Amino acid sequence: MNKPVMSKENVDVLYDAKYLKLYDLRYSQGKHYFSASRCNTENLVAIKSDDEFKAMLPDAVTIAVVLHLPKQNPKLLLSYEYRYPVGRFLLSPIAGLLDPEDREDENPLCSAAVREIYEETGIKVAKTDKITVLNPCAYSTPGMTDESNAFLCADITLADTSMLDQSGCVGTELFDGFEFVDVDEAAKIYKSGRDKNGNTFSLATWAVLGWFIMQYGE
Repeated sequence: MNKPVMSKENVDVLYDAKYLKLYDLRYSQGKHYFSASRCNTENLVAIKSDDEFKAMLPDAVTIAVVLHLPKQNPKLLLSYEYRYPVGRFLLSPIAGLLDPEDREDENPLCSAAVREIYEETGIKVAKTDKITVLNPCAYSTPGMTDESNAFLCADITLADTSMLDQSGCVGTELFDGFEFVDVDEAAKIYKSGRDKNGNTFSLATWAVLGWFIMQYGE
């Protein structure tokens, strides 16, 4: 079956704000599909060519930060971040949008990951630490948005956790402490879908927990 083709001329902007836009994608006469996006019209995923689509960068990075501490098993570092649409602090991985400077870097995803780790945890990634791209571009909910995240892991060796700090948050970001999760704790959270407080969390958190269990579980 031939896929429907979208062009810039068939895109109407219904709402335009700094961080979010709502588009009407008119795939054919009388057929409307609404999409919420961070992108300007010319950067919408729906109007990209196949080659542009394959080469595109994601909107953001989500990082599984694994701490390697002396005489301890690896710990997944999570935080409690306030999620405004939910109105609560939710168990979350380190994550953030790609900045324009990241997109100009030789390794855009790693550049964004290093910056976000420092802003949200106070940890300066060392040359001896390892950052790996797990998934270059995954869509949040492609039935209503073209927003995308790359998933990475960062293996970080520390002598202790004294430098951890959440005061580097920017804009409207709000945090309420860290959570150090070993494999057994990760498995419990992953299977139940709830944190230690009995609260649910995002799909990104679930994905990071699953990768950590697969990587470090027996």
